[in-house]
Amino acid sequence: MARYTGSVCRLCRREGTKLFLKGDRCLSGKCSIDRRPSLPGQHGAGRKNVKEYGMQLREKQKAKRYYGVLENQFLNYFIKAEKMEGVTGDNLLSLLERRLDNVVFRMGLAESRKEARQLVTHGHFRINGKKVNVPSILVRVGDVITLRDESRSSEKFKTLIDEIDTRISPKWLEMDKENIIAKVTALPKKEDIDFPFEEHLIVELYSK
Repeated sequence: MARYTGSVCRLCRREGTKLFLKGDRCLSGKCSIDRRPSLPGQHGAGRKNVKEYGMQLREKQKAKRYYGVLENQFLNYFIKAEKMEGVTGDNLLSLLERRLDNVVFRMGLAESRKEARQLVTHGHFRINGKKVNVPSILVRVGDVITLRDESRSSEKFKTLIDEIDTRISPKWLEMDKENIIAKVTALPKKEDIDFPFEEHLIVELYSK
């Protein structure tokens, strides 16, 4: 499975904003974008002028990197969003938000989406009682996501479960934090997403 293996801090610096790719570290003084706010590369400090195409491209890159998907995956999500009823940009964000790795992150059972993707791949979660190991699965209204019983006793999950009460769950997920169960009660909307995307720029980019 193809994946990005480079420095994720470099991605945040390239987009000029925190994408929270390292979880709580991004909120600490160790965050690289706080220490080195310039663009990466030898001439990063000199790059300032951004034209219309550049703004559209950067917005697409932000969304792609925020959710941890590759170029072809992102394009496929856009094509699917275009065919759905409603506003294409809103549909696109809703599809990305419904990825299982994102749901696990939003449940508070991972410090980042990258970690959530790894946990899903290792088979720690079930959807409607069935074991799943594909991070890109899209959850649907009515789906119930649970942590595998055997995983609860691991040191990793013990720590995360202890901290789960401090995590804020989105409105479209009904959380039973005591039993570690999440039910999808609605499709996510733009206002449920905790990052200020300008999705119309992404639509403009792909519409050229």
